[in-house]
Amino acid sequence: MKAGAPTPKTIDEYLYDFPEAVQYLLEELRQAIREAAPEAVETISYQMPAFMLDGKLVYFAGYKNHIGFYPTPSGITAFKDELSAYNCAKGTVQFPLDKPLPIDLITRIVKFRVQENLAKSLAKKSTRK
Repeated sequence: MKAGAPTPKTIDEYLYDFPEAVQYLLEELRQAIREAAPEAVETISYQMPAFMLDGKLVYFAGYKNHIGFYPTPSGITAFKDELSAYNCAKGTVQFPLDKPLPIDLITRIVKFRVQENLAKSLAKKSTRK
């Protein structure tokens, strides 16, 4: 996102400020998330694209040299071996802009997070009764 640009209110607005090649990768990531979690709601949170489903599901963001993908610490831990080819931290992975996105891996991470959030939501509902 360009410095000084107004805070986007939608993911489409967020994508608009990136170069076309980066927009393509960000849209590819967005579509993979949508397909893996069709019930998730798109939003902007912490000034970046986010998907919510019974709480925070995943976030992503574009940067100068990479795309940041934020599937929470549990999403990183569950797939740490497969993510070892990328720069990772506690709750984030960096996908370089000069390589194809690992869509299959991203899809599996998102589906994992969907199951995790649904299980947590169900557990909360069970304890309220």
